[in-house]
Amino acid sequence: MNPVKAERAVATSERLSTKAEQFTESVIREMTRLALQYSAVNLSQGFPDFAAPAEIKRAAQEAIAADINQYAITWGAKSLRNAIAEKFERTGGFTIDPEREITVCCGSTEAMMSAMMAIINPGDEVVVFEPFYENYGPDAILSGAKPRFVKLHAPDWRFDPDDLAAAFSPATKAIILNTPNNPTGKVFTRAELEEIRDLCVRWSSFAITDEIYEHMLYDGAKHISMATLDGMRERTITINALSKTYSVTGWRVGWAIASPEVSSAIRKVHDFLTVGAAAPLQEAGAVALKSPPSYYENLAKDYLARRDRLLGILAGAGFQCFKPYGAYYIMTDISAFGFPDDVAFAKYLVKDVGVAAVPGSSFYRNPTDGRTQLRFTFCKTERTFQAAAERLAKLKSS
Repeated sequence: MNPVKAERAVATSERLSTKAEQFTESVIREMTRLALQYSAVNLSQGFPDFAAPAEIKRAAQEAIAADINQYAITWGAKSLRNAIAEKFERTGGFTIDPEREITVCCGSTEAMMSAMMAIINPGDEVVVFEPFYENYGPDAILSGAKPRFVKLHAPDWRFDPDDLAAAFSPATKAIILNTPNNPTGKVFTRAELEEIRDLCVRWSSFAITDEIYEHMLYDGAKHISMATLDGMRERTITINALSKTYSVTGWRVGWAIASPEVSSAIRKVHDFLTVGAAAPLQEAGAVALKSPPSYYENLAKDYLARRDRLLGILAGAGFQCFKPYGAYYIMTDISAFGFPDDVAFAKYLVKDVGVAAVPGSSFYRNPTDGRTQLRFTFCKTERTFQAAAERLAKLKSS
């Protein structure tokens, strides 16, 4: 390299944040780009390839036509906040104040980031279960926290109570809990939530709960919001969004529910991060959240059929599958295929077989812990499943 260019490169790297050096770009989004590049069937990124409900799309169109195109109130349009409060009371079982306890953000991703930045101080620690949704580790780092990881053990993805207890200390500011869980499909039981609750109370810690898959439940699994447990009303920050339940992942409308004091801090961070979510889409969200119980019942039934369809395809192709009881992902064991690791197998799948999945290592602090795993998503149409089945059949024959 030219000495002048080398000197400039060193000087530039010294000016960059050390935080950004501690994590990579999203592997999930990278796999989508590779799927496009190689014309592969995309079973990697969790976005539906089918249409959102017509009435919700119509509500967005009507809001734009009605000229609801300027800034909404920073922490969320009143109509949406009211709808969030009404729905949470129906499903969560207690009343929240839409004026003081809800902050509407640009998706659950920003809601999580705003929540963490609102409560984290230098030296704080955050407990994260692994395998984890890949954003959580970087979220902790960007907010200034030190992540403490606790393993969920296959096949049922249970945690060791002693491991969890050891992760808590006077430095623990919060635990991040995703239930139903991405990437495993685990739905935390009441007993497990109570163990987590007891540690939060003992160490005066928050629980930040990502509940975006709350309506995707199978085989009798029940979703329980942490905020409903005794002692957790004031300690829980509940994150959710329109994205998954209403098949509008590109709308980026999410929210955080927390006590007035915590919400005040979240609102300040959110204001200076993004100002506010898209106004017409917030109005459409208010319509979506008023969907009748039958909508959510049918959603779960549809996803159950999709889950079983993909489980059959993967098992037929030689994958060992860990059956999910929630969300819309399937974790698999790839040991039988004889590849050196998950990344090599994922690249082979997308380039040579024509199916994109997510390497399991992206969900772990130590990549070797996920070297025998791949994650697939089943929020797809029958046409997509058929194409995947045809291509994966070649994998088995090879």
